[in-house]
Amino acid sequence: MKQPVVDSEACIGCGVCAHLCPGVFEIVDEISRVKDPGACASCDCQEAIDTCPVDAISWRDTGA
Repeated sequence: MKQPVVDSEACIGCGVCAHLCPGVFEIVDEISRVKDPGACASCDCQEAIDTCPVDAISWRDTGA
């Protein structure tokens, strides 16, 4: 199973991911974070990954 992960060092807090997938991502202290990795079924996490202007979001294989 894959889950999105945000590189907090690279993130600029633009909010595009939170806008596209508000069930998955949220902006906290001007940085995106994953609040519910299992919620990708409710939105297009790949679009959030592809749209990130600094490529701060990627998939992590959980092995499940």
